[in-house]
Order: sequence, then C-alpha cells, then structure tokens
Amino acid sequence: MSHTLPALPYAFDALEPHIDAQTMQIHHDKHHQAYVDNLNKALAGTDGETKTLEELMADISAYPAAVRNNGGGHYNHSLFWDILGNNGSQPTGDLAAAIDEAFGSLDALKGKMSTAGATRFGSGWAWLLVNSNGKLEVSSTPNQDNPLMDVAEVKGTPILGIDVWEHAYYLKYQNKRPDYLKAIFNVVNWDAVNARYKAAL
Repeated sequence: MSHTLPALPYAFDALEPHIDAQTMQIHHDKHHQAYVDNLNKALAGTDGETKTLEELMADISAYPAAVRNNGGGHYNHSLFWDILGNNGSQPTGDLAAAIDEAFGSLDALKGKMSTAGATRFGSGWAWLLVNSNGKLEVSSTPNQDNPLMDVAEVKGTPILGIDVWEHAYYLKYQNKRPDYLKAIFNVVNWDAVNARYKAAL
C-alpha cells in the first residue's frame, strides 16, 4: 500500500495562540510529508509494502532504520494531528476515571507528561498509553519511536502523544520546551483521546 499524508482536520491557525499557524503549516505540509515520502521509498519492493502502519510498528526491528524513522514519523504525526483541536473538551467517563486511578488527577497527568517531554534528551515524544494490563501509563520515546514498536522500552497502545522535536515548537517557544508543554494542553482534543482509549480497551 502507498502511504499518504492525512489532511489536517482544522485550519493551520486553529490552535492559535498556543501553537502558531506557521509552525503548523511547516510541521504538517513539510515535515510529515517528508516522512510519508521517505517511508514509501524505503518500503518499495519489500514485503512491508502490503502492511499497515500498525503492523510495521509491531515488527519494526525487522526493518531498516529508514522504515523505523519514517514509519514512526508518519504514525506519530497522524495521531498528533488527531488529538489536537481547540474544542475545550475534557476527559470523560471511563477515561476520566482511569486518569484519576492511575495519576490522582488530570493535573497530575499533565505534570507527568510534561516532565516526560521536558526530560527527553534531544528529540522525541511523550506518551499516554494503555498498557497490556489495560492501565494508563506515561512514557517517552526517542526520535520517532512509539509504544507500538517491538523495540519500545514501555509497550502499549498510545492514545495521546506530544511531539517534543524542536520543529514542533521552536518558532514560537525557541528553547523553552517546558512552556510549549504547558501550552499544548490548552489544545488537546480530549474527545479524540476518549475515543482512542475506548478503542484501545
């Protein structure tokens, strides 16, 4: 199958002032498009051409670095666009209860994810995931790795991911990654996270 860039589900300026329109446009149209293009090149003529992104992630150690980096970049960013949106939603129902059980409160979860993102050396991601026991857990991964990969230290189904590569925030926040990590929770689409949580269970 040929992988394609998913359309951004909102306008480039929809997340202002927390994430600026120029960053969104470059991030989606340039960075994510490059991951898609390079993934298709890396998979050409291999058995990976017929696999879904999720299938590739589960067996990523069998593929070259170009598939790991670009396949991860494609999967991670596709999730990232989906869980953002300036809609003022909040965790509800089972997800809200699971957050309270695992972390004590939503604010505590935000703090734990912000710490995971701020302390990730270099580039990478902070994740909220559902582990094999059906419980919520926070982790971080380097580069474009994610919890679906068979090489991940903490494995599970990601339901919320925060990009901490500099291209995600540098135009507005420069080197102040913690400020970006604080601001991004103003534009998390918790309805989408709720849906991903239900699907993960």
